Amino acid sequence: MQTRRGLNRFLMGMIIGVVFLRMPTVLGGESSEFESLILFLRAVDPQNMLSFLGQDASSKNPCLDKWKGVKCNIVSTSILEISLENLNLNGVLDANSLCKLPNIRVLSLAENRIQGNIPNAIMYCRKLTYLNLSSNLLSGRIPRDLAKMKYLRKLDISNNHFEGMIPIFQVESKKPNSRIMYLEEFKDHTNVSPESSQSDNSEEKSWLKRSQNWIPLVIGLSLFIFVTYLAGKKASELARDKAILKSLHYSPTMTPQVRTTEEVKPERILSDLVFFVDEEERFEMEEFLEATADLRSQSLLSSLYKVILKNNAVYSVTRLKRLQVSFEEFCKIMNLIGDVKHPNILPLVAYSFTPEDKLLIYKYQNKGSLLNLFEDYIESKRDFPLRLRLSIAGGIARGLSFMYRITNEHETILHHGNLKLSNILLDDNDEAVISEFGHSRFLDPKGDGICSSKGYTAPEKGVSEKGDVYSFGVILLELLTGKPVERTGVDLPKLVNAMIREEWTGEVFDREIAKAEAAHWAFILLNIALKCVSELPENRPTMEEVLEKIEDVMNEEQDPTMSPLSSSRECHQDTCLLHSIIAETWETPGSNY
Repeated sequence: MQTRRGLNRFLMGMIIGVVFLRMPTVLGGESSEFESLILFLRAVDPQNMLSFLGQDASSKNPCLDKWKGVKCNIVSTSILEISLENLNLNGVLDANSLCKLPNIRVLSLAENRIQGNIPNAIMYCRKLTYLNLSSNLLSGRIPRDLAKMKYLRKLDISNNHFEGMIPIFQVESKKPNSRIMYLEEFKDHTNVSPESSQSDNSEEKSWLKRSQNWIPLVIGLSLFIFVTYLAGKKASELARDKAILKSLHYSPTMTPQVRTTEEVKPERILSDLVFFVDEEERFEMEEFLEATADLRSQSLLSSLYKVILKNNAVYSVTRLKRLQVSFEEFCKIMNLIGDVKHPNILPLVAYSFTPEDKLLIYKYQNKGSLLNLFEDYIESKRDFPLRLRLSIAGGIARGLSFMYRITNEHETILHHGNLKLSNILLDDNDEAVISEFGHSRFLDPKGDGICSSKGYTAPEKGVSEKGDVYSFGVILLELLTGKPVERTGVDLPKLVNAMIREEWTGEVFDREIAKAEAAHWAFILLNIALKCVSELPENRPTMEEVLEKIEDVMNEEQDPTMSPLSSSRECHQDTCLLHSIIAETWETPGSNY
């Protein structure tokens, strides 16, 4: 109830306030302002071109009657703006009447035929912010007092016939609410006297002379600040790079037990690095600490850097952080990884161990990863033919097969556990090179598959050979479909199987592979990939079997006289062709299929 009463009182107060605001108009308190407006309008319009100026104009309220070109305040009690452009007005300016409008802000009479001059009394329109008298017949001298009107922000008096010296206006057009004076166009119609011209020239020369004294100082100061900034930035980058490199390395507390073999004899020649390369490829720790380091990627447990030595040798440095692994175990695994020498596996150059960080150094691959190749292909920056895809698939299979064969010969078997496009690098000949071999042993010691990337992990989520086979199958599907899982996150095995069930097999392949001359090889590879991504691990082939099938395809692709489709020439549908290849490809005695 009290709320309702309060609301009623508030509304009553508002009504009374409006009545009192309108009361001056009702009582004629503003009549003098409106009379001044009528006097000004009749002066600029002696021929009564404005239809609303009749004999009874003085009895009307221009605000309530909404006269054309006249704008008032919100309560219709005071004139704020007069804008009468291009109306053929041919009178004169009555500044005395105009300036009796106490709140006039804007006056625009452009493109008329107003004559006479600009009265000096215009200076009494103290609140005037915009004055446009361009394209009229005004003449005489320009009042100097125009330059003293402190609220005047925009002035246009161009295209008139003024005489004499132009007053000096302060023009600051780059600042908010600046004073913009349009004087250029009416200079052509101005008869400037020699004295005024000399005065203008002397003032201009004086300003130029003062400017010339300041210009060298400003330029010099700007160059000094710029050079100081660049030097500071360079010093900051060098300090950051050194901090990164130093943070990667601490002197180990004991010497690793290096396993001696006939093939590779890694020797600890520095206090903190163990090398697996020839003597001429090794470097001093001082060179390493003075190199530039560029952070490329990082995760919770590892960071990847691009490091450039002073001799321009480029390395890829992986920093493993917060690993719960003993010194002996780490050195044992690193020596095993260092022993692996295969053209499709990124070789380990050196390693370092500290309780805080483990440092792995590899040769940097300038062509980037298979993911970079996919991105360039999708953006039409390069071609990606089936022959290159087949070569890359064969390289990955050879590397993985060798990886399991060599580690099976030792008591410790290493799995990859994180196969994906970004971990398949390309050498200078576009050969596939597998990176991060053996890292899962440290990043995922329990073999739970927690370090595997989404979309590549086998359903059982374990780190094993069959898990790596599943990831390889996903990569093979990416090569066939042109759909990179690492960017899209799509469940590619599920998508491809669904398309085959719906008999859309021909639409599975990427545009480059869908060509007629390459189609039959693509179906064989598709069958291999689908076997690799089987739900049950026991239904998947080993990497050795996968390599054998892919090499068969590569050999037949190079020999046009050999075709797996000789028994399937009458199959015109993609589904029929696929079933034929599936029936013929995996009927190997003793296989798991």
